[in-house]
Amino acid sequence: MHSSANNEAYKHCRDIARRHYENFPVASWLLPGELRDPISAIYAFARTADDFADEGDKSASQRISELNAYSDRLDTMNQVKTKPDPVFIALNDSCIRFNLDKSLLEDLLTAFKQDVTTTRYANFPEVLAYCKYSANPVGRLLIQLVDKDTTQNRQYSDSICTALQLINFYQDIQQDYIENNRIYLAQDEMQHSGLTEQDIFNASDEENVIAFIHSQVLRADKMLLSGLPLCGIIGGRLGLELRFTVLGAHRIAEKLLDSRDVFARPRLTLFDWILSAFRVLSGKRFTD
Repeated sequence: MHSSANNEAYKHCRDIARRHYENFPVASWLLPGELRDPISAIYAFARTADDFADEGDKSASQRISELNAYSDRLDTMNQVKTKPDPVFIALNDSCIRFNLDKSLLEDLLTAFKQDVTTTRYANFPEVLAYCKYSANPVGRLLIQLVDKDTTQNRQYSDSICTALQLINFYQDIQQDYIENNRIYLAQDEMQHSGLTEQDIFNASDEENVIAFIHSQVLRADKMLLSGLPLCGIIGGRLGLELRFTVLGAHRIAEKLLDSRDVFARPRLTLFDWILSAFRVLSGKRFTD
């Protein structure tokens, strides 16, 4: 059973999860009760660290300093002398109870530091290397929570998580560029397609621009669906939650592929969620 301090800490983490809009569900009612708390703790840790990298008007050195301090807190979160922080109280309890690999949490911090220091990626392997730290740790922690940590499941999980990250990039291309001067598209692929940074700023609807963005989305969507077998392997309510997440992202990819306004952020409507729910419940198979 949780102590009173742990209960309050998990409540704090659940509140953070509820306050932030996501196109993909976080710790929803579908999850088994015993997993809602640890997933909320992981999300709160990542969300808070991400805000250090993105929010406010602090300098790059100040952001790195905050992230380094957060890394130190992660290393010492199980020590009594550490000043109480509800996120780390909950996270430490989850790591102990589920034997989670803390290095995966450190990987997330590596990605957030990279967001501060790196704004362009020379090629697609560099983008994938970023996703290895920014996205894949979340899926690997998830399969550890349910004791399904195998080589094959890690491959499925990495495919899903990398694709979720890529699709998130593609729905926010212009916003990332204008607000944070970041472009997560491979520079060599942009150059080959004739896409320039000015095209992003202007939200160009030129045919080569549309074709390029569509090709990026299609590649990510195929990667996403290649990991779909993991949903059945995990099974139960968590498998259902994961399938909703995957098919919700697939629906976003479909909307991007159907649109000529490739820099407009798609939103999932009630119809889209009903369609995704139908696909989840029907067990629809997807092919290339």
